[in-house]
Amino acid sequence: MEAKQEFSGLRGIFFPIYTYELKKIVPLGLILFFSLFNHYCLKNVKDSLIVTHSGAEAIAFIKLFCVPPFAVLVMLIYAKLADRLKNEHLFYVTLGFFVSFFVIFTTVLYPLRGYIHPSPDTVLKLQIMMPSLFWVFSIWGVWSYALFFVFAELWSSFILTLLFWQFVNQITTLNEAKRVYAFLALLGQVAVTMSGYFGTLASDIYNKVSGVKDPWQVSLNWIIGMVTVSSLLSMYIYHWIYKNVLTDKRFYDKPYLPGVKLKSAQKSSLWQSLKMVFRSPYLGLVSLLVLCYGVNDNILENFWKHELGQRYTDINEYNAFMNQYTMGYGFLSMLVLIVAGNVFRRFRWGVGAILTPLIMTIGGIVFFMAILSKNAFLARTGALMGFQTLIVVIGLVVLVLDKSFKMSFFDISKEMAFIPLSEELKVKGKAVVDVFGYRFGKSAGSGLQVVLLTIISGLTGVQATYSDIAGYAFGFFIFFSILWLVAVLRLSRRIRNNKYINE
Repeated sequence: MEAKQEFSGLRGIFFPIYTYELKKIVPLGLILFFSLFNHYCLKNVKDSLIVTHSGAEAIAFIKLFCVPPFAVLVMLIYAKLADRLKNEHLFYVTLGFFVSFFVIFTTVLYPLRGYIHPSPDTVLKLQIMMPSLFWVFSIWGVWSYALFFVFAELWSSFILTLLFWQFVNQITTLNEAKRVYAFLALLGQVAVTMSGYFGTLASDIYNKVSGVKDPWQVSLNWIIGMVTVSSLLSMYIYHWIYKNVLTDKRFYDKPYLPGVKLKSAQKSSLWQSLKMVFRSPYLGLVSLLVLCYGVNDNILENFWKHELGQRYTDINEYNAFMNQYTMGYGFLSMLVLIVAGNVFRRFRWGVGAILTPLIMTIGGIVFFMAILSKNAFLARTGALMGFQTLIVVIGLVVLVLDKSFKMSFFDISKEMAFIPLSEELKVKGKAVVDVFGYRFGKSAGSGLQVVLLTIISGLTGVQATYSDIAGYAFGFFIFFSILWLVAVLRLSRRIRNNKYINE
């Protein structure tokens, strides 16, 4: 049931939803709210654990050598489960698997870190003996933190992108998406702001509890406790949607529930799913968008975290700052989403899709010019504090804009690009594009940084940091920015001409 009249005035801008649609939109918005709330709580915890104990450079090594193998392993398990479980049960199993690890980390691994981690002296001796493996030993020295980082990193790919948005795409038409997706994302961005506020409170809660020996354990208990409660609520709401929304012909009139028909068809392997993407020029371009964003976002974030880590060495202080940063871009994202929803309703797909690469490219140029200027200035004067503060502020502004446009224009345009495809391409093509494309982009960005750090260290004989490779990383950033813009233009042309797949 699709109403024909258009919205006008403020309702058309802020609330382009028909009253009868609230039965479907509210529960979907709540699942997105809880998923994003958890994502950003976990994201700030994982960065705090690694940056304050191993340094920002270690993030590149974890994303290159640890995250991709785990992503492939979890994807293989997910693919097998998808052939055996209904979509509803697949949601419960996948979400429960992730939450169970975070509970185990909080209650077992972190409290026993002094027993399960190698001694700092042992790590230091190995780093001195084999300097080429400096960062590898640094990660090994806090291996449970690295494992937490991996699981938190995969949350966005499997819980947000694969489980939630794939489900929404299956039960939403393209016309509905133009109105609904921006509004759904707006509800989700409230969660981003709330997660930043809650994370800030949790990071400071030890000051309100007497006799605390380990402040971070107290903060961790509160954060993972909220993640667990939010996940359980998401499961309940997901079940409610299957029982009350998908049985309502106004919202879902197909003869089968999402995923059921596909399971009765011939099962395909992961390699066949990959070939499906490679043979479709349309999906190839979508993959390129995701890859380029992953590379450039990884480069910008890691360089900024390096500068930030020089200022905040205490884990609670670092986590508090990261959560304040999360509140900032959560709030800005809500404003940008209001604009995004109206842009996609009034203009062609390409207009909204090209804004994110433009904003990130311009901001990245300003950010790297500040870093390169600092390096040149320090070589002459040795001054530090002024430039480092400036870089942290510039990076903060750039990343707030980057994340805001990513959560609005980029995510909405990407999800809309999947809707015209067949059910098989929607499900299996999306799984490959979102999980492997995004993960490969992050890993490629980390790989570039690892190679640069290794080469410069070998040439100079001194352990290189991000300050030493900034100029080279800037060159790669520009290359992928241009590639991203070209991919958007070509995909926009295909969408206008209705060339979705390779005929």
